[in-house]
Amino acid sequence: MTTTTLRRVLTNALMVAVLVSISTACNKEDPTTAVITVQDADGYPVAGAYVRLFANPAVPLADPNRLRQEAMTGANGKAEFDYSGFYEQGQAGFAVLDILTFKDTMYAEGIIKILEEETNEETLVMEEIPQ
Repeated sequence: MTTTTLRRVLTNALMVAVLVSISTACNKEDPTTAVITVQDADGYPVAGAYVRLFANPAVPLADPNRLRQEAMTGANGKAEFDYSGFYEQGQAGFAVLDILTFKDTMYAEGIIKILEEETNEETLVMEEIPQ
């Protein structure tokens, strides 16, 4: 092998190594969020409703309170939650969380599956609390 050929091979190998390291470093993580829409029985948004997302595992393997978040709905009846800090890239699956919302004498319950690096949405319809 001549010196020129060796130099060309080493230069190409260095260029490939640089390109691979740059392309993997640019893999940015997308946000992992949950948007809960709260409506009344007539389909109108409920502003000012309390919304809580929480884990309720049958057999807790870790602290289930770490995923608990609370918010109030805005004028559009939506509450937004950001779980980006809890997700690690390469992790398989994320969480299934319970939802509880109430305002005055109305409430609703549900569940939401949080998929990593996506905006996950769920709509709950409030009902009157039975007496």
